[in-house]
Amino acid sequence: MATPDHWRKSSYSGGGDGNACVEIANRRTHIAIRDSKTPTTPPLSIPAAAFVTFIDALKADPHR
Repeated sequence: MATPDHWRKSSYSGGGDGNACVEIANRRTHIAIRDSKTPTTPPLSIPAAAFVTFIDALKADPHR
């Protein structure tokens, strides 16, 4: 039986109804990423280690 994803919105969702952002869900070996404006479309799924590398690079150079 599949368990539902627990999606989390970015803290930088913007004003209004807060739907102008991406959401992530932790899966066993991957991170699922989706656009909050289109939550029913298939999410992008990347290996957890690659996601950590991506986030670390953003933190190192936030002006990218």
